[in-house]
Amino acid sequence: MGKIINTAIVGFGMSGEFFHAAFLDADPNYRLSKVVERHSNRSKHLYPYIEVVRDFSSVLDDDEIDLVIINTPNHLHFEMAKKALIFGKHVVVEKPFTATSKEAEELINIAAAQEKILTVYQNRRWDGDFLTVKKIIDSRMLGELVEFESHFDRFRNYIKPNSWKEEILPAAGLLYDIASHLIDQSVCLFGNPISVYADLRTQRPSGKIIDAFEVILNYDKLKVTLKSNYLSKIPLPRFTLHGTEGSYIKNGLDPQEETLKKYGYRKSPEWGTEPSEFWGMIDIKLNGLNFSGEIETIAGSYSAFYENLYEAIANGKELAVKPEEALNTIRIIELAMESCRNGCVIKF
Repeated sequence: MGKIINTAIVGFGMSGEFFHAAFLDADPNYRLSKVVERHSNRSKHLYPYIEVVRDFSSVLDDDEIDLVIINTPNHLHFEMAKKALIFGKHVVVEKPFTATSKEAEELINIAAAQEKILTVYQNRRWDGDFLTVKKIIDSRMLGELVEFESHFDRFRNYIKPNSWKEEILPAAGLLYDIASHLIDQSVCLFGNPISVYADLRTQRPSGKIIDAFEVILNYDKLKVTLKSNYLSKIPLPRFTLHGTEGSYIKNGLDPQEETLKKYGYRKSPEWGTEPSEFWGMIDIKLNGLNFSGEIETIAGSYSAFYENLYEAIANGKELAVKPEEALNTIRIIELAMESCRNGCVIKF
């Protein structure tokens, strides 16, 4: 066995518990050494071998810690990631990367100067539906793609009490919370857009944050539409693709998050597989023949993020989620806000 990466998680909410600790605990290349929890000892209850600490400095001052995962409220990402890098740690920042592209650039420069790995937890690159969509696009099954629509709909018609996510803070609201995933997936597929147009709204009564967005990315012949809100009692398809040779429509969300919340993570051949009732439908003309039917969804694998990160840290392999890509996601979010303010299309 090669180098074991001693890791600390800063913040142990839902994401820290299910998206980070669960996979680190299951991966023998990592040792989950410390967790920063302000008031609780939940992480210790789940993982008795770890040390719970109350302050960030206990992580920064520990020379044994190789990797720090910043899993705090969004507006704290920049300062905490900056400190961790300056103290010589590799850093994973939970999405969104930062509140501004200027902050993202500064972190990238510090990481380069410190010769440390900096990445962002864009786990939804390993959603099964996204992996399937990517394969469909790469294989040109639909011909030349002309329209790509991605929805992440939910229903919560009330304001969640005592939640920083509902307060007016830097990097708060669905544009940072959900669009950071959808934009990252789009840039992964198509690169940076030519221009950005956005309609951003607060739809729920008494709401303070942006809780509905429609972001349109222009790629010349391809139109990309990204949408989410809190008032979709009947969700629209997760993905809708139209091309010169046919269409693909996919309903439902990747099952990994719900599985993690119900049962935790156990590596198995069945992990990330989706029930057949949620498989996408395709209708295409292929080699002169018309075909219509289901396409089995590729199994998702969030563990691939930490597997790649280990290879990048320990063996110098290429990083899957590059901080420069995360920077471009933040730039697109900024352009979306500018577009909505001015009611116009903004060039990238």
